[in-house]
Amino acid sequence: MSLLEIKVPVIGEAVREVTLNTWIKENGAFVERDEIICTFDSDKASIEVPAEAAGKLVWVAAEGDDLAIGQVFAKIDTSVQATGGNSTPTTPQQTAKVETVQETAKSDSYANQHPSPAAKKILSENSIDSSTVQGSGKDGRITKEDAQKAAAQKPVTATAQPIAEKAAEKTAPVAPKAPAAQFSRNSRSEKMSRMRRTIAKRLVSAKNNTAMLTTFNEVDMSAVMELRKKYQDDFLAKYGIKLGFMSIFAKACAKVLMEMPEVNAQISEDGNSIVYNDFADISIAVSTPTGLVVPPVHNVESLNLAGIEHKIAGLAKKAREGSLTLEEMTGGTFTITNGGIFGSMMSTPIINEPQSAILGMHAIIERPVAINGQVVVRPMMYLALSYDHRIIDGSTSVSFLVKVKKLIEDPTRLLLDI
Repeated sequence: MSLLEIKVPVIGEAVREVTLNTWIKENGAFVERDEIICTFDSDKASIEVPAEAAGKLVWVAAEGDDLAIGQVFAKIDTSVQATGGNSTPTTPQQTAKVETVQETAKSDSYANQHPSPAAKKILSENSIDSSTVQGSGKDGRITKEDAQKAAAQKPVTATAQPIAEKAAEKTAPVAPKAPAAQFSRNSRSEKMSRMRRTIAKRLVSAKNNTAMLTTFNEVDMSAVMELRKKYQDDFLAKYGIKLGFMSIFAKACAKVLMEMPEVNAQISEDGNSIVYNDFADISIAVSTPTGLVVPPVHNVESLNLAGIEHKIAGLAKKAREGSLTLEEMTGGTFTITNGGIFGSMMSTPIINEPQSAILGMHAIIERPVAINGQVVVRPMMYLALSYDHRIIDGSTSVSFLVKVKKLIEDPTRLLLDI
């Protein structure tokens, strides 16, 4: 027996510990070199880990274990060879035997009907047993799409069966009975994911270590909505992506950040100086099954609206798939979060350290407003700017929001750069 120790690799300069999220290969399974055997959760992203050699996999750590960088989490017995080799059966009986072994191996595979992390969360939220879901992934693994289909079909299946049975029985309708009262006193404890723990620490740190205040304003979205309505088809035809509100807000913020560098700055680690940035790397908050992530779009000040939209779409897709790299999560000089997509009317977002400010967008709601002495109904949005008062004065924060408001209410200013 020749055992090769598999250690947690160095993932990033600041990453000291990871959590073993999911074993892709079962304990004792034969693995090929570079075959993915498990996934790790770091503070910022999910990482797939390949086998360093071919052989029999021996688990050392379990799912949910916290592991230090360099710690042994598995071993591979390299003396074990793949069963069956590359020989070709010479008789029908041998062929049938090999096929039977392959089918048995597939059905016994750990991946068979085992959900991916994203699929597992969807199935759990919808109380769906994974054994009832047919996996379409490799070796029968249940993908996120499989889980979504199962969740979408659940209410149909639940209601169609009783109706069909009732029609078949052709019995007279029975007066409904009052359901028996059920008072649950159950509770359960689940370990927080590494990302959730990291989010919690960062939010508490931001509250405790910054002089955070929030200022508000409201913006009339009429002009932007008319702009999108008028040019959406042409924009989509030329750039292959729809024009959204986020790119317009990001571009407006980037323009104002270049004019007001203190909002785009941050306090140095030693607390004795201010670091000013001549670029606007705007972090966009993305909600994922495992928590909120804020990957930055670099150099927004130099991108056009289509470029910003493509960058946001690409990062959001990777974030929800859990495939963001550490490099894609690094940096950011300012953050935008849009609680309006969930229906939030107003909130006070928390600063994304070490940044000094974050803009909160909210739901667009038609409200009566006074314009030129007349009361009219307009689509209005509340804006919130949370900022670190140690580096940004109150007057600066108010001026920043007013400038962004003017650009949104008259987007021609973005084109003319005024």
